[in-house]
Amino acid sequence: MTLRVSSSDSNEKTVEYIKKKIRAIDSPERSINLFHCLNEVGDHSLVEEIHQFLKSGRMHRAKLSSSQWSAVVFVLLTSEKELDEFNINNFFGGNNKMEKLEVTEKLLPVIKESRSVQLSDCGITDKGCAALVSALSSNPSHLRELNLSDNNLGDSAVKQLSGVLHNPHCKLEILKLRNCGVTDKGCAALASALISNPSHLRQLDLTDNRNISASGVKQLSDALQNPQCKLEKLWLINCGVSDEGYSALALALALKSNPSHLRDLKLSKNKIGNSGVKLLAVGLEDPHCKLEKLW
Repeated sequence: MTLRVSSSDSNEKTVEYIKKKIRAIDSPERSINLFHCLNEVGDHSLVEEIHQFLKSGRMHRAKLSSSQWSAVVFVLLTSEKELDEFNINNFFGGNNKMEKLEVTEKLLPVIKESRSVQLSDCGITDKGCAALVSALSSNPSHLRELNLSDNNLGDSAVKQLSGVLHNPHCKLEILKLRNCGVTDKGCAALASALISNPSHLRQLDLTDNRNISASGVKQLSDALQNPQCKLEKLWLINCGVSDEGYSALALALALKSNPSHLRDLKLSKNKIGNSGVKLLAVGLEDPHCKLEKLW
């Protein structure tokens, strides 16, 4: 007697085999082709499950398996909607930064396709930043806003990020690095990037990086003097800047032959002193100064 296997049985075995392969792969990016295979054989169960999670708004409270995170990536990347903003808090609501970082790394394929990326306070260090930079470098012309505030990045990670800014295809307009452990060395890397690719960045937030001193401000000021620099907002609140650093800013604002585009300068909670105030006043009196807000 010859046993015949029905096409439905064969299809079920194929589906189970593909799902088994998805569960065995710990990389959402590598699983994407397998999800396409599931679609081809008519199985949408994993994808539908994730669709329901996304619609319910409960994603940030869910404990997903590796295969489910792969499904999240697939759903978001194949959606007809453009990926305008990625916010890690929409996908992870706990306080465990190690777990939050793991989720961030699983969603890197989505992050690199997003125009605005919000990754504040999610445990990224210089090591985690390397993976992020690698993802962003593969698609540098898409990203417009990157918020990495309240991560212990340090100068090494900032230098890696500056490498992305150096890329002539980078179109990043807003970079937020509040409380990220940036020092004068990090400022030097950012200033170098601003000078080499000056025409896109509009806002740089370095608030609460208390180890930025006069040297770091001087290097940023040199970048502002570049006629191609389009930076409009520079926030240096609570950065340990003294009178010496303000002299560099005043010089940058006062340049007549090469006026700055700066519109918004935030310097509160710094040791400015009377001499710093006078230097800033001189810069503000210059007819070429474009500054509209000074805090």
